[in-house]
Amino acid sequence: MIYLVSIAMFVGLLAALALFLIAAERFLLDYGICKVSVNAGERVLEVEGGQSLLEALGSQEIYVPSACGGQGTCGYCKVTVLAGGGPVLPTELPYLARKDIRAGLRLACQVKVRQDLDLRIPEEILNVRLYSATVESTRDLTYDTKEIRLRLLEPPQIAHRAGQYVQIQAPSPAGPVWRAYSISSPVHEPGLVELVVRLVPGGIASTYLHNLKAGDAVTFTGPFGEFRLNEEPETEVVCVAGGCGLAPIKNIVETILARWPDRPTRLFFGCRTTRDVFYYEKFKRLAADHPSLRVVYALSDELEPGEKWDGETGFIHLSVDRFLEPGRKRQAFLCGPPVMVEAVQRVLEDKGLAPKDIFFDDFGTGLPQGAAQAASTA
Repeated sequence: MIYLVSIAMFVGLLAALALFLIAAERFLLDYGICKVSVNAGERVLEVEGGQSLLEALGSQEIYVPSACGGQGTCGYCKVTVLAGGGPVLPTELPYLARKDIRAGLRLACQVKVRQDLDLRIPEEILNVRLYSATVESTRDLTYDTKEIRLRLLEPPQIAHRAGQYVQIQAPSPAGPVWRAYSISSPVHEPGLVELVVRLVPGGIASTYLHNLKAGDAVTFTGPFGEFRLNEEPETEVVCVAGGCGLAPIKNIVETILARWPDRPTRLFFGCRTTRDVFYYEKFKRLAADHPSLRVVYALSDELEPGEKWDGETGFIHLSVDRFLEPGRKRQAFLCGPPVMVEAVQRVLEDKGLAPKDIFFDDFGTGLPQGAAQAASTA
């Protein structure tokens, strides 16, 4: 017992010392006003020294994506620091490859503004805006998943690509946090942002969103993400989703049908049980109206006695393997659990798809390809 108490006291002392050092740097050291040059001087910001680069950019309405509240655990907030950032910290190394470090890529939440900085930030990030919206409607899709429709107020419209995501601001005891959710509404509805949100036990943002009512105010930033739909209408699009990964896939499919009604499109959706099925009837109706769209839902768990199901069974990558013939010109979008994404990738590559034609987001590793973050992570 004495041994455990000693360890607890030692850990507590270290934590107190760390907090003291953070406070001392923030409040006792005066770095003054620092200049931050963005993209070779296209923008020059004057910010208060001592804060993180992520905070400094946010104060100037440059909204770099970050889903962990600046704790250095999500790896989203990457910017290129050409000068003034200091050495790369151990907390950044898990998220930076060697080539990233050589190029100056850093986590903005881990870089402290102590002197003038020279940055390179993609124009797409510089165009990200802060949006205010009101809840237009909510409805249950399953026992733990809701559809939430947000009507934009200011700005009144958002220009996004199919498959992109926004970052919702949610309240927490420690202050506002930001969490990423894919846009499930198509691009031709610019005044609306629809989300598909699974309730995660203890999740700050998903709990907040599930408790919203019509008329409530919501704040978010966006759009983010690197899903890019091929502009060639003869290229077949293959979409594979699991769980709330169906959100960006719904956006992609509805966007395709509006722009290219006859474009060959395949939708595969994997669920565990019939309780997890949603949007099935909707997509069946769309497929009936658009013969170019083929829809396959599959259940991975065995049916309960007396349970009825008219779709496929087994893991969804097996359905992809069964229904896709090899050799056709295709582009693919995958969104779901890591194991599903990895299995589908192997199938698609066996069918002849090049890795550059496979865009993916898996729920476990953030944005592995710059893809949209799926809507069920917090």
